[in-house]
Amino acid sequence: MVDLTPNSSFSLTIRFQVPNRPGMLASVTQTIASLGGNLGQIDLIEQTRKISLRDITIDAASTEHAETLVQAVKTLPEIKVLNVYDRTFNLHRSGKISVESKLPLKSQADLAMAYTPGVGRICMAIAEDPEQVHKLTIKQNMVAIVTDGSAVLGLGNLGPAAALPVMEGKAMLFKEFAGVDAFPICLATQDPDAIVETVKNIAPVFGGINLEDIAAPRCFEIESRLRQALDIPVFHDDQHGTAIVTLAALTNALKLVRKPLSEVRIVINGAGAAGVAIARLLQKAGAQHILMCDSRGLLSTSRADLTGEKREFAVEQTGTLADAMQGSDVFLGVSAPRVVTPDMVRSMAKDPIVFAMANPIPEIQPELVEGEVAVMATGRSDYPNQINNVLAFPGIFRGALDCRAATLTTSMYLEAAAAIASLIKPSDLDAEHIIPSVFDERVAHSVAAAVQRAARQDGVARS
Repeated sequence: MVDLTPNSSFSLTIRFQVPNRPGMLASVTQTIASLGGNLGQIDLIEQTRKISLRDITIDAASTEHAETLVQAVKTLPEIKVLNVYDRTFNLHRSGKISVESKLPLKSQADLAMAYTPGVGRICMAIAEDPEQVHKLTIKQNMVAIVTDGSAVLGLGNLGPAAALPVMEGKAMLFKEFAGVDAFPICLATQDPDAIVETVKNIAPVFGGINLEDIAAPRCFEIESRLRQALDIPVFHDDQHGTAIVTLAALTNALKLVRKPLSEVRIVINGAGAAGVAIARLLQKAGAQHILMCDSRGLLSTSRADLTGEKREFAVEQTGTLADAMQGSDVFLGVSAPRVVTPDMVRSMAKDPIVFAMANPIPEIQPELVEGEVAVMATGRSDYPNQINNVLAFPGIFRGALDCRAATLTTSMYLEAAAAIASLIKPSDLDAEHIIPSVFDERVAHSVAAAVQRAARQDGVARS
């Protein structure tokens, strides 16, 4: 099944000219609607007695669908298409972030304090007391977003240049949701030794390191080595951000079906960075029955192809994903499009919970099992219950930076998940509302506060 749901990632604006008479605009909108385009804003740019010039915004389902819509409008009689704007490409043009000065430089005195000779006093103060770097420089609020481009979104190994738009977007989210300054660092190497050494060498500038889109299993080694080498928080968002938000959503979903985490049978499909981190965090939270699958089926002790991380979750049972799902209470997908069928969902236990988080096309389209699951979640914004890492990582770093945490701990992750889950009041909890919106302004503050409390309890807070 091909997903034909229009969404803003394939948004375009068509500028067209029509004769100024009744019915001309309707012919355009009816054509677009008949072909499955989702109409947005319509702006009148110019109008005379003879012509109307308008911009019409449309959401399409794919690049091909967008082209079909444009060609259909072009073929309409008396419609003159003047321009077509891909809104997503326009948004990214020239990049999405910039570096701005916090202070004006309007006089010789300003310059003397901000730069030479006054800045020399600040340099000496830090040289004499290295702790002052946290008070006197950007380090107190700056995070490096580090990638090697080896696992960009669900698109694969695209390399560092193609990964840059994602890292820019991540920097925007840090700033918008938690006031954290962040900068993309896209490395032209995929060698773990080189990545570790590079990050160690740039660490003096940053108060934290966010690893992003680094393929498994190298990501596990890189994070572990950096945590040992650095005295600032190191966080691989594809692992821990996904795990935190998944646990938060699952906590509330289980409340709805009145099943305890310790007793439910959980199937995780996808044994990469996200899948392994989810399984580890769920175990710390009290889950006792987890089956994990990869593209070859169940992680079984009889298989000789398992990495060390996969062997953690190997069981004696063998079989396929369909076998694993029979009688299970929860399905968590961080894998590939359309790998789950309605029959597989129907084989699950009563009141099944299905988190199909593959993006942009989930493991199973929600429409296919409507009415057959107790709770459905995806990674997409156009369905209820979006499992989105932005609920976690801005607040995680806000809290860690504010208390100058030396590292991040499992307790901090568990408390962050609990804080996110707690924002849904019992009176508001329902099958389509198990997780707060990414635009809920309480989220980052609640997560940051929870992280700071846990950091102090774990003895890793230095402020």
